Amino acid sequence: EALGAKTKTLVDGLTQVAKAAGVPFVGDSEGGMFGFFFTQHANDGLPQNYNVVMATNKERFNRFFHGMLDRGVYLAPALYEAGFVSAAHTDADIATTIAAAAEALATA
Repeated sequence: EALGAKTKTLVDGLTQVAKAAGVPFVGDSEGGMFGFFFTQHANDGLPQNYNVVMATNKERFNRFFHGMLDRGVYLAPALYEAGFVSAAHTDADIATTIAAAAEALATA
């Protein structure tokens, strides 16, 4: 339960910084697993199949991925892969990741 709450905090934080940057974004989590997509429009929902995933903004994902990597945050390198939060991640780790995302989105 605590792991799921921590992962939800991460996804909610990523969603908030994307919205603040004006970047169309959707994310979701289940337990310690999470995923996100840079959508084409702000009101696009979570992709439900491969074709919709492949229509998301792959170029922005790539720029964001590298921006996060430059800030020491290692994400899954493909837009359709899941990420994982573990019990070892602290609240400070989550906050640092969200802050890095805010910076990376400025150039994504």
